[in-house]
Amino acid sequence: MDTPNEVHPALTEKLSTFQLSMLVVLRVVVGWHFLYEGLSKLFISGWSSEGYLAISKWLFAPLFQWIAATPMALAVVDFLNIWGLIFIGLGLMFGALTRTASVAGMLLLALYYLANPPFIGMDFGVLTEGNYLVVDKNIVELFALSVVAIFPTGSFIGIDRYIAYMRTKNGNSIAMETANLMDDSIDEEIKSQVSAPPKSFARRELLASLATAPVFGVFVLFVLRKLGWESYEEKNLDGKKADAVTSATIKTFNFSSLKDLKATVPMTKIGDMELSRVILGGNLIGGWAHARDLIYVSKLVKAYFHRDKIFETFLLAEKTGINAFLTNPVLCGVINDYWRRDIGNIKFISDCGGRSVMEGAQKSIDNGASACYVHGGMADKLAREGKVDEIAKVVDFIKQNGLPAGIGGHDLATIKTSVDYGIEPDFWMKTFHPIDYWSARVDEQQYGLGSHDNLWCSDPKETAEYMKGLEKPWIAFKTLAAGAIQPRAGFKYAFENGADFLCVGMYDFQIVDDVNIALDVLNGELKRQRPWYA
Repeated sequence: MDTPNEVHPALTEKLSTFQLSMLVVLRVVVGWHFLYEGLSKLFISGWSSEGYLAISKWLFAPLFQWIAATPMALAVVDFLNIWGLIFIGLGLMFGALTRTASVAGMLLLALYYLANPPFIGMDFGVLTEGNYLVVDKNIVELFALSVVAIFPTGSFIGIDRYIAYMRTKNGNSIAMETANLMDDSIDEEIKSQVSAPPKSFARRELLASLATAPVFGVFVLFVLRKLGWESYEEKNLDGKKADAVTSATIKTFNFSSLKDLKATVPMTKIGDMELSRVILGGNLIGGWAHARDLIYVSKLVKAYFHRDKIFETFLLAEKTGINAFLTNPVLCGVINDYWRRDIGNIKFISDCGGRSVMEGAQKSIDNGASACYVHGGMADKLAREGKVDEIAKVVDFIKQNGLPAGIGGHDLATIKTSVDYGIEPDFWMKTFHPIDYWSARVDEQQYGLGSHDNLWCSDPKETAEYMKGLEKPWIAFKTLAAGAIQPRAGFKYAFENGADFLCVGMYDFQIVDDVNIALDVLNGELKRQRPWYA
């Protein structure tokens, strides 16, 4: 009777059955991972490799970034990626064309690695289970597949075994026909050496070939559980029978991606500095959430905006046309790291905060700021204390260093006092929002402006009227009253009443929606009386 050694001698002559079995397990486990990765991408609505390719920074970065920016090429790559993973996974799991599947998997993993290798300074933006240095899971799995390719265990347990058997069977059949046609003088012993394998052997070969089928069945079971069978809860929480807006469900938490972007933010200038009409505010990223009585929120947003999340937010903002980030010098290190890693080129507008405005200005200039201004809180304080000359000194210092210089204020009196003093900044920063939201409490006698961390512009009508007479660009900030006003209403109010730019704090998942809203407002009918100064 034939033995397995005769079917796959190259393997069984050198390896024990246990060793071969462990190689089969390795093949099936890697196949499981490939197949699941492919199916998960297939079932995720709108999945694309665009983000992964767009942040590529190594040898073939221009090619990968070109693919990410070219819809037709990206569609082809996404299709090949998804179905490549699926077919490689099936091949490995069933042991079909094992060597071909292994080599194809190695090539795919090599491309993943080349796109975003875990080298020092190149690990931004790629979600990982831990920390990698040169060696990551792609490399580990690539070498695992190299072992599977060298020892093609499909001829031990897998479809390849049955293919080999069928070839052998067909060869024996031809040999038997040839033997039957031999001359009768040929020794019968020679003829008897050519024979067909028994039927019982064929059945055994088929069973050995399909030995991993139960594993595939388990895989299918888990995939169905992952996707979710229709349960009672799902039948009754499908958004039709339940209030999915106010219920505790993530089903309605949908946000736009770059594919939904209508256009990029229009550009204009302050002095020689090109600036987008919408600027990314820094309060959320820095942890100044202004969440009124929700005192834990500042810590929450700091936890959300870890360094890579900040970089992702910067990069996404740049892709929508937002080219500037306005913040405190405390984030200089993060911004410089973003530039150093060559992730993007977002401009840095500094509010010069710190122990003193002059010190903050110096630090900002030394760290690559594109523009600086005396931030609202400090400017308000200096103006109230009659120290407007200090504001003037900082503005002059910024200008002497060749940067656009501005003055900020929460209180309109700060702007008026600066104008009366004769200071001529390159731009103004002024809080601006309507005060018809429910938490806009004002009690000047007991609390004063903003004491409840709920109000930043107590005189919006007076502000709009006064700013009409200032012929310098105006960047409006706190336009949404720290999340109390809907963007569509807040943006329209600010642009319609004279703001030339909007500084808006945004989470990454809000950026595309906010940009689209700003575009709708700018392209719509604006009852604006103040000329555009930019």
